[in-house]
Amino acid sequence: MAQVLEFKLPDLGEGLTEAEIVRWLVEVGDVVAVDQPVVEVETAKAMVEVPCPYGGVVTARYGEEGTELPVGAPLLTVAVGSVEPVAGRDDSGGSTGGGAAESGTSGNVLVGYGTGAPVARRRRVRPTPVSAESSVPATGIEDSARADAETYMAAGPTVAAAVASAPKSGVVEPQGPVAVISPLVRKLARQHGLDLRQIVGTGRDGLILRTDVESAVMAADEESAAVTEPVTQPKAEPSVERIPLRGVRGAVADKLSRSRREIPDATCWVDADATELMAARAAMNAAGGTAAGPKVSVLALLARICTAALARFPELNSTVDADAREIVRLAGVHLGFAAQTERGLVVPVVRDAHTRNAESIGEEIARLTGAARDGKLTPAQLTGGTFTLNNYGVFGVDGSTPIINHPEAAMLGVGRIMPKPWVYEGELAVRQVVQLSLTFDHRVCDGGTAGGFLRYVADCVEQPAVLLRTL
Repeated sequence: MAQVLEFKLPDLGEGLTEAEIVRWLVEVGDVVAVDQPVVEVETAKAMVEVPCPYGGVVTARYGEEGTELPVGAPLLTVAVGSVEPVAGRDDSGGSTGGGAAESGTSGNVLVGYGTGAPVARRRRVRPTPVSAESSVPATGIEDSARADAETYMAAGPTVAAAVASAPKSGVVEPQGPVAVISPLVRKLARQHGLDLRQIVGTGRDGLILRTDVESAVMAADEESAAVTEPVTQPKAEPSVERIPLRGVRGAVADKLSRSRREIPDATCWVDADATELMAARAAMNAAGGTAAGPKVSVLALLARICTAALARFPELNSTVDADAREIVRLAGVHLGFAAQTERGLVVPVVRDAHTRNAESIGEEIARLTGAARDGKLTPAQLTGGTFTLNNYGVFGVDGSTPIINHPEAAMLGVGRIMPKPWVYEGELAVRQVVQLSLTFDHRVCDGGTAGGFLRYVADCVEQPAVLLRTL
């Protein structure tokens, strides 16, 4: 006999408590295998495909696309066939397969979420033993109609007798049970406001199937269309649009609001001549022979400058424990960088950036940026940063006062690099100029430390050779 198992939204980690259904990957009636992805959900951190730990036929889905579900809420139900003896099982009941294989379940849905033994859904109590004629063993569920019929017959002769004694005129009296077993059929009738007692079932012993309800719905629609005259709807007045703050947009809103509430930030900025930095980058990328390597981006060079500056000014690589009233200085630099995607602003994190050179940082930035654009960043790749680099110059702007990425203590902003008049070696010249801004938590340091950090960054931009002292 088929067993209906309920699969709930698993814990996706990183303290996430809810997820939004983006796209269903299966339909009701589809056959799914163990660990097959069945739905794509969006959390506050990333997009995730959720695999189902059961193999069988999908009998129900809970929630439409765009619905937000809490962790532990039902996602779908799967009808799992009875377990038959398999090759490799000896007479004593042993098996060459593992426990998960024997039970038809996966044992692991996502990292940190395991499935135990399947829990059967509550079944109808059988008042009398099932006779040999009414007990039909289930060998699989080919479609919803057959599933309804088999479930109905499994309920025992009591219901079958009640249905058989019902009048054949097409109108069922209010007394007695309704000749329907499947919850899907009941739900479909309820959605369309149909009285199941007024429907004649075409299944075995008058069982009402899904096709009977669908036919009744079509008949009701045709009758309504025939008697209803066209009514001219009044033109809707323009109204405001309300956009829910959820998913990535909601997570960004919560984090920025918390940063503004808790962090007393300040900003300082400086213009720098980036002509020498751009020349150095061109020389690196034009190098051939043994010196040749991957192309180095301006962002990678600025990131390497930041790690060198944080080594000199570790106060800015810290966080504040407000409950303990302590400043926590962090040993390693995990450098976040702002990336704009179709799903919104995300901040991937380059782990252990203080141990990498410009080439290594550039390769990691390129990899994470590609994953961000494809929506495949994991929650671990979006958390744990200690300092953020924000290149808003790609939007064609010169300056900004960015909001600190809570719970970090500082963020360096970089404007566009463009030709401007500049006094160089006592003469007016056209140079490549960039504006740098540093927003910092005033609790971790004073303006002197922040100014020293920003001045060191500007010196490295204007004279890249300064970095050679720390290499």
